[in-house]
Amino acid sequence: MLALLDDIAALMDDVSVLTKVAARKAAGVLGDDLAVNAEKVTGVPADRELPVVYAVFKGSLLNKCMLVPGALLISAVAPWLLTTLLIAGGVFLCYEGFEKVWHSLRHSREEKIEAVQPLKAQLEDPAIDPVQLEQQKIKGAIRTDFILSAEIIVITLGVAGDATLAVRAAVLTVIALAMTVGVYGLVAGIVKIDDLGLNLVKQELDDPNDRFQGALGRFLLAVAPRFMRLLTFVGTLAMFLVGGGIVVHGVHLVYEWSEMLLHALRVPNGWVYSLAEQVYAGLLGVLIGAIAVVLFNPLRSLFNKSGAH
Repeated sequence: MLALLDDIAALMDDVSVLTKVAARKAAGVLGDDLAVNAEKVTGVPADRELPVVYAVFKGSLLNKCMLVPGALLISAVAPWLLTTLLIAGGVFLCYEGFEKVWHSLRHSREEKIEAVQPLKAQLEDPAIDPVQLEQQKIKGAIRTDFILSAEIIVITLGVAGDATLAVRAAVLTVIALAMTVGVYGLVAGIVKIDDLGLNLVKQELDDPNDRFQGALGRFLLAVAPRFMRLLTFVGTLAMFLVGGGIVVHGVHLVYEWSEMLLHALRVPNGWVYSLAEQVYAGLLGVLIGAIAVVLFNPLRSLFNKSGAH
């Protein structure tokens, strides 16, 4: 019994260490996941925001239930695929980040406002079934979640790839559950910031002496859109850092280039060296993303046109 408990303790210790490392590496996807899912609730009536988030949360759990066993199967049958899948996931992160930046640079503020007009028209059209529109949003969010979840699982598997099957299964399960609960718990809180602010302002109208709640409500109403923009910025930056870092550590030649460059620049050891490595990974991520957009976007446009026909 004591030997069994010792084995369990050792197993949980391995799981704890690998889970922490995997969580740090998946942070870039987490930031983007938060921004994307919070944006998916845009246009949903206030009283339906939480039910929509809960529906997407259940779909995300189902995605993880398919992805985790699939990832374990690949690691058992074809472990050599892990590095390839990890690098592919890193390239996709860079592509997704650069596409967001490029889209933002290409379109003016007026064009972005004009782009949301069809959504407003849908919401104001009495002939449109709001339940059907809501289901479309949920399905779209679950499809997006599948891609982001796959990135998280691949990154986690890259961290725990050399561990035993039991440790890999435990780490993947913990990360999948923690990321899902964490992301959608935070999304639920984010989409309700403006509602909380509005309720506090209404309370001040009912009780003019309660100025603190009114001031706090107006602060939350002013902060909510800025917080969303900050979250999008941080998520995009993290995608370049994580994606570029995956490629640096996954491709030996690229890693050697980084070491040669940092030594040639005489970067001192310690936190300065670590910061320089992050800068290198981020710049490489931007370059990879730009190349991926140039190569992939024309193919995607061609595919969309052929699908339309």
